[in-house]
Amino acid sequence: MKVTLIGHTQLSHKFREILKGEFGEEVFTDGQAIALTAIRTCYSPNKPSEIIPKEGGKYFGSKATDGQGGTEADRLIRMIFASKHTSTLEGITFNFAVEGVSRALLAQLTRHRVGFSFSVQSQRYVKFGSGDKSGGFEYVTPSKIDEDSEAFRIFDVAMNDLQSVYDNLRKVGVPAEDARSVLPNAAATNLVMTVNLRALLDFYAKRKAGRGGQHEITQLAERLREEVVAVEGWTDKFFEEA
Repeated sequence: MKVTLIGHTQLSHKFREILKGEFGEEVFTDGQAIALTAIRTCYSPNKPSEIIPKEGGKYFGSKATDGQGGTEADRLIRMIFASKHTSTLEGITFNFAVEGVSRALLAQLTRHRVGFSFSVQSQRYVKFGSGDKSGGFEYVTPSKIDEDSEAFRIFDVAMNDLQSVYDNLRKVGVPAEDARSVLPNAAATNLVMTVNLRALLDFYAKRKAGRGGQHEITQLAERLREEVVAVEGWTDKFFEEA
């Protein structure tokens, strides 16, 4: 499995220029600026474009008054999470390249629909014959099978047999869109996934290790978290509490 952050919500050049005149060197991430703008828009008489120029000094320039560390902006975001007013975080989105996961994982992943969108490698248009550009289908071995040498042997034989069946169906003229019917849940796939922060935190709460999820999807949950925290470090606390 490989998970790569392709992109994430960032401030526009125009908005960044406004803030540069107010703060000089930025003391917040793009995600924090977007979150504060959305949160304060709900409660402030100021216009959204005025929130950070007029209120940023108070929130990003003052220590948190709740004793939990960080700035007043951090305190406000913590309060929003505690009160479940997390619709204000839906404007922060992340785009991921997810590679080498099983179709079994895909079936579980796409049950999370609100706040997610998916572009998935097609088994109809991409041909998975041994002689095709793909070189045949790759597959993901479940951890419990991988840990048992005899179970792995049985599993590996089955995967090779299914490859042969797929190849033979294609040789007798069956189109890829029909031959794919014999490909297993273990068959690997690739996708691009876009998700907003609120939906991702909800996904993580349900799929992280210790919540009964299958090993592969708990791995995915952790990889997604790592990619997000690397660019928006303030989110780490909320993944921990999910």
